[in-house]
Amino acid sequence: MIDPEIRQFALASLREMNFETEGLDDDSVLGPAGADLDSVALAELGIRVEDRFGVTFADDEAESLAALTIGEFCEAVAALLAAAPAAGS
Repeated sequence: MIDPEIRQFALASLREMNFETEGLDDDSVLGPAGADLDSVALAELGIRVEDRFGVTFADDEAESLAALTIGEFCEAVAALLAAAPAAGS
């Protein structure tokens, strides 16, 4: 199940970055034929998510974001959160 907070943040970030989110759903691709994010926009989205949730995308993950759907992107962020050590431990 996709975390609604991550999904809401990702879509809000896209709107703030002046991308149209109307009609996008969890099956919409982030890259061409979907949200149509270019490499700069994908990097910005990744940075926003890293800043907000305290996770870090590996270089090879960042390069493959364009092929992910919004749902897959949110699941990837959730997996990074689950794998991150608890704060203060």
